[in-house]
Amino acid sequence: MEPAQLGRYVILSEVGRGAMGVVYKATDSVLERPVAVKTVNITLEREHADKYEARFYQEAKAAGGLNHPNIVTVHDVGKSGDVVYMAMEYIEGVELKTLIGEGRPLRVPQALSIAAQVAEGLAYAHQRGVVHRDIKPANIMVVANGPVKITDFGIARMRGAGDLTQTGMLLGSPKYMSPEQVIGKRADHRSDIFSLGVILYEMLCGAAPFNGENVTALMYQIVNFVPPAPGSLKEGVPELLDYIVAKMIAKPLEERYQDAAEVARDLRECERQLAGGLSATQPPRAATATAPPQPTLVDSSAKHSVLAQTINRTREADQAPAEAPEAPAQGVAKSFDSNEATQRLAALTGATGETTLTPQTATQAIKSIPQAPRARWRRRDWLIVGGAAVCGLIAARLIVRRGR
Repeated sequence: MEPAQLGRYVILSEVGRGAMGVVYKATDSVLERPVAVKTVNITLEREHADKYEARFYQEAKAAGGLNHPNIVTVHDVGKSGDVVYMAMEYIEGVELKTLIGEGRPLRVPQALSIAAQVAEGLAYAHQRGVVHRDIKPANIMVVANGPVKITDFGIARMRGAGDLTQTGMLLGSPKYMSPEQVIGKRADHRSDIFSLGVILYEMLCGAAPFNGENVTALMYQIVNFVPPAPGSLKEGVPELLDYIVAKMIAKPLEERYQDAAEVARDLRECERQLAGGLSATQPPRAATATAPPQPTLVDSSAKHSVLAQTINRTREADQAPAEAPEAPAQGVAKSFDSNEATQRLAALTGATGETTLTPQTATQAIKSIPQAPRARWRRRDWLIVGGAAVCGLIAARLIVRRGR
């Protein structure tokens, strides 16, 4: 029989059920307010029960220190028998998973708004050294006429380190894992950005960028495949948004966004452009009438970069700023080659080989792209042409003299 009460919380009804436990709607008998109580049955981890419980309290404490409009507030944590629980604010909303279920894409402005709010919440958490590590639609609550809320901070992080790594990978949702998580390395804040990029892609296109018949096939795609651009699959997706998504789901860490706050700024700017009418540099593009673009394999150098990358970061190290990568300027491939797109975006945001100017956001960089650049002759070109002309004259004189 399920308990009628957990600590001071009187259980009213079951809200949801997952692999680790049950979520209840309850009443705080002391403060007389509705709360959501998430339970975790530690008997599922018999070999590491003590360590598991200690980590639960540690991460719940870290999550409890987060106070942001886009993060569900943690009120309390406790234990009743073999069940540890976390009491959180009760949200009257629906999971994003429900909104995009059965391949239903969202309107571009709605997808942008949700992604920007999640990015703002993640930026706040990352700045305080807290990484989610299990960003997925089931952990994002959409409230009617209210802010989007990220749930499961603390529990998610507890799933992904030390002796519990394998369990964490099995409990997480493979579809939204980053390449570094797939290959078994410890994830940092950039993994949250990758997962959000996958969710944004799914909101725009109605399908995740990586899909496989089984977990093994899915994980292979995450590490080895690059998806078609959202703009090639859905009408009305601006080019700027293709660049943003490409940089969010770049496989090598150094080519990905290094800061969720930068993701939020670019998404908000794209949102403003859509609200005010797209500029000439970001025209809407209709989806192709022919067969849709298919995922392609990443090049061997990009794959090697993913497999070779090492992540060994602490919560404090997560806060350290990363240096901007130097990458050659390349165009965005029609097949949405993440490597090419992110390199192009990195170059446009100030990481060129020339003298570095004031850093630009992706939005500013895209605006700076000329529409029809005109070819100009450089000094070297003039010297080559002039030298060729002189050589021609000399050869002509020699021919004339021999003719005499």
